[in-house]
Amino acid sequence: MARGTVDPAQTRAAVAAVSEWLRDPAADPPARAELGAAVRTTARSLAVSAPGHSVELRVPPFVAVQCVEGPRHTRGTPPNVVETDPRTWLLLATGLLEFDDALDSGAVSASGTRAAEIAHWLPIVRVAA
Repeated sequence: MARGTVDPAQTRAAVAAVSEWLRDPAADPPARAELGAAVRTTARSLAVSAPGHSVELRVPPFVAVQCVEGPRHTRGTPPNVVETDPRTWLLLATGLLEFDDALDSGAVSASGTRAAEIAHWLPIVRVAA
């Protein structure tokens, strides 16, 4: 698959592999490889849906992508950054958590005037609650 493309079926399969844990935090956590695949495919799907370089999404330790059309960032720390943990990102990416709620609770860190714009492209893949 070419760089900059994402297979929607692969993304859905990766999310399905961790969906029980997303719906029930008491469920056994997914293997690191499964978690990483779900995080990477959903983040890269966001970058494809919202192409650009004005916002950087960081989900350590798995992925960082640039997205959202606007001024291009080239050096140092980007002015618009969204950072969160893998579980919170997947809750956002699947529609099980709203961006504003995650921001209000401190589960998501968003800096810069354009960071919250990624909420326009969420969810990436819906998971039934």
